[in-house]
Amino acid sequence: MPGISLARPTPHLALVRTAAEPRSAVIETVGASKTYRTRDGDVPSLRPLDFTIGEGEFFVVVGPSGCGKSTLLKMIAGLLLPSSGEIRLEGRVVIKPHRNVGIVFQNALLLPWRDVLGNVLLPIDMKKLPRAAFLPKAAQLLKMVGLTGFERKLPWQLSGGMQQRAAICRALIHDPKIMLMDEPFGALDAMTRERMNVELQRIQRDTGKTVLLITHSIPEAVFLGDRVLVMTERPGAVAAIYDVPLPRPRAIDVMADPVFVALTQTIRRHFTVAGRLD
Repeated sequence: MPGISLARPTPHLALVRTAAEPRSAVIETVGASKTYRTRDGDVPSLRPLDFTIGEGEFFVVVGPSGCGKSTLLKMIAGLLLPSSGEIRLEGRVVIKPHRNVGIVFQNALLLPWRDVLGNVLLPIDMKKLPRAAFLPKAAQLLKMVGLTGFERKLPWQLSGGMQQRAAICRALIHDPKIMLMDEPFGALDAMTRERMNVELQRIQRDTGKTVLLITHSIPEAVFLGDRVLVMTERPGAVAAIYDVPLPRPRAIDVMADPVFVALTQTIRRHFTVAGRLD
């Protein structure tokens, strides 16, 4: 349950969320679990999860490798069905891929034979929508992420951070209400990752999207999130959900703020008490 730690660290109580979520619910997990069927028997991935993500919220999930974070994201996207319970997007039970969702993965996954503009417009081409109608939107998104002038560049001509910016534009081209991001900056170097965190924060603020981001990085989770959900080891469960009581916009130097330091230490304690930090 929110605000309760299964790993029993000693939390900074002022940082634990106990109040009801005031925003209207966009994503709800209601007893949602996942068990994979294999030849060798059942493999539990996620224990029943119950939490809500509000409209326009930046919600971050952090946990060790193999705890089911990516499985959770795929279930919310409708790419996997839960074994029990249900997931609701905007009040409707998810039973198939949802059109109002954009997904960004750890690797940009840009098609090497398509230029930047072609990659951004890929969802439009796949849905056989009129490309010309979305060209202004593509130009607006590329300007927003600083890629104006790179429309005709191929992916190999871009840095890793620029490729991820293009991938974010691709996920936003059909104007989804919800953005799901699975370790989007995990493959980047530390300095580029910091810059992309600042950039993503700005994009979310400018677009007002509801964002669910998955990460292994505790500082990244606290820097980006309005709330941070901490998961246990596999099979994953909710250990705690914490508010991040830091004003926005946040600059990198917020990581020296005593509140930031206290919260990252509190979250890290979940894994060190359990005997494992990812």
